[in-house]
Amino acid sequence: MNKLHWGIGIFVCLLLLVAELERMAAERVEVVELHTTDESGEEQTTRLWIVDDEGLQYLRVGADGSGWFNRILSSNAVKLTRNGETIRYRTVLREDKSSRINALMQAKYTWSDTYIGALVGGRNDSIPIELHPLL
Repeated sequence: MNKLHWGIGIFVCLLLLVAELERMAAERVEVVELHTTDESGEEQTTRLWIVDDEGLQYLRVGADGSGWFNRILSSNAVKLTRNGETIRYRTVLREDKSSRINALMQAKYTWSDTYIGALVGGRNDSIPIELHPLL
């Protein structure tokens, strides 16, 4: 029975370690806030990574999608808060830039991108989301 308790304790500690490393990895470099609206009209805020390329900003979503990505697809515009400034954007999916944006994310977020990529099964099929400011 004592070995069982030790085994369970070690397993729980490992799970907590993985979760804490994920939290540290996700928040250690620049994180922006994406503001989208759900089906009931309530604003949802999601913290995401961002990179810049050729004067534009890019978010990235895994190929399997997410709730925030589904809200982007159902809307014409989103708001993004970066460096304390909130701006409205039109979004454009840029699957043709996947390799470029993945490389930029890796360069900016280093081991964090590698670690979280391993947790989610890789970045090969991720979808870059290009942000165009709305005036």
